[in-house]
Amino acid sequence: MKISAASLFADCALAQAGDWSPAVEVRHDDELCVAYQARVDGTYLVVRATLGAGWHTFAMDNKVRAEEKLAGKPAISIDRATEIAAGAGLETAGPWYQTPPKDFSRPELRWFSWGFDRQALFVTKVRRSSNAASSLTLKGQACTEKICKNVDVAIAVPAAKAGVASASSIGLKDLVPVR
Repeated sequence: MKISAASLFADCALAQAGDWSPAVEVRHDDELCVAYQARVDGTYLVVRATLGAGWHTFAMDNKVRAEEKLAGKPAISIDRATEIAAGAGLETAGPWYQTPPKDFSRPELRWFSWGFDRQALFVTKVRRSSNAASSLTLKGQACTEKICKNVDVAIAVPAAKAGVASASSIGLKDLVPVR
């Protein structure tokens, strides 16, 4: 595997911004569907989804996007959107942002869906009620062309480190607001 200097620099900058939680994996048999990690970066909660080969997951606003396209017509089905809820120790303090989702829609089947097939970030401003470790819950769905796996996981968010500056390295310019 070849790693570019820019990629290595970006990974180092992200690692310094705040520690990622251990990966919480969702598997189907022995196959990785998706792995989630979280951290607080300055005033932002950042959740990273990394998909296994051949798997995809869905945007936080998947249902809203599908309903817009359907314009009142019934859908065959709507894939389950990603839902993230802050737990003890965290309070969301702004709107969510996400990686721009890909369009997986099949209009000829009246099936509209948006999501991610490699990696995605979900970001929102948060307030911490303490510097202690906190948690969040994440629900959704990961699918291949043939099978879907429900996602229902809890993620431990690492405690804030004493003496670490609260400036954020998050650039929202590469993300889109969740509708």
